[in-house]
Amino acid sequence: MTTKRHYPLIAAALLTAIAIAACGSNRKTAADTPSPATPAETTAAVQAPPFCADSAYRYVKEQVDFGPRVPNTAAHRACGDYLIGKLKQFGATVHVQEADLVAYDNTILKARNIIGSFQPGNRRRVLLCAHWDSRPYADSERDKQKQRQPILGANDGASGVGVLLELARLIQQQAPAIGVDIIFFDAEDYGIPTFHRGAYKADTWCLGSQYWGRVPHVQGYNARYGILLDMVGGRGATFYREPFSQRTAPAQVKKIWDTAHSLGFGSFFPQEDGMEVTDDHIYVYNLTRIPCVDIINYDPQADSGFGDFWHTHADNMDVIDPATLNAVGQTVAAVIYNEK
Repeated sequence: MTTKRHYPLIAAALLTAIAIAACGSNRKTAADTPSPATPAETTAAVQAPPFCADSAYRYVKEQVDFGPRVPNTAAHRACGDYLIGKLKQFGATVHVQEADLVAYDNTILKARNIIGSFQPGNRRRVLLCAHWDSRPYADSERDKQKQRQPILGANDGASGVGVLLELARLIQQQAPAIGVDIIFFDAEDYGIPTFHRGAYKADTWCLGSQYWGRVPHVQGYNARYGILLDMVGGRGATFYREPFSQRTAPAQVKKIWDTAHSLGFGSFFPQEDGMEVTDDHIYVYNLTRIPCVDIINYDPQADSGFGDFWHTHADNMDVIDPATLNAVGQTVAAVIYNEK
């Protein structure tokens, strides 16, 4: 996760199947309370398939179970292989961009952007993205001895990927009218830490999206717009309208927030502006001119703007709420299934 400041596999498959089956049961889950309106109850022209929050939760947990997904580690490599396998399982045409990226401290990061394309021949496309790496530092910890340890990043990283994996599963079952590209950006969260004593360096965050923006997976790639998911699983999360997204993708911001309200998720998506953040959507837009909306948790009561567990060791599965995953996932599904 970037600083977001104003700086200028058999067992896994079985568990996933159990989680998906649970969505078809009549039992109550956190995603059912409060119960939002279903797409059929809204004015949406096309009913999106039901988003399964239990399934998305399982995908988040399966990533976290690898441990911190920091570039150049075994956990990072294993999780990347898992993500490639899941996208292939869901019928996507998979592209893997391997790149040596230079971190703020000149560490060479063996990075992989992982792209799953659905209906690759369809020129009408929408881009969905999230970062899949986790922060190498817990630099928001009060205990300085813990600040140089990597975090699990359940919310900051894994939650967005979990939602997109569930959307990939839905797309395999019921294709929308448009082509969809799901991109898992790497090396987003290796930015300069707060304890760094050297001069501040610009553009040390979002290295994977910077690389993709300059070298897209398909020459001349274009999409109508993009949606970036970042920290979309936290309990009690609120997604205010991010100002850079407002300036560069106003029509898409309105569409997403209006859709969320029509589905009964207004408490998650306030019709208010939040804090401008440095995130992958900026580089997607600046380097490709594809408008990209950042759906990102903003907590106006927190000093950081992102909650007390942001960039700490408390960012684990305890903070993940299926109700939040459901609100984001069903909203994004309704938006893309109503593209013509």
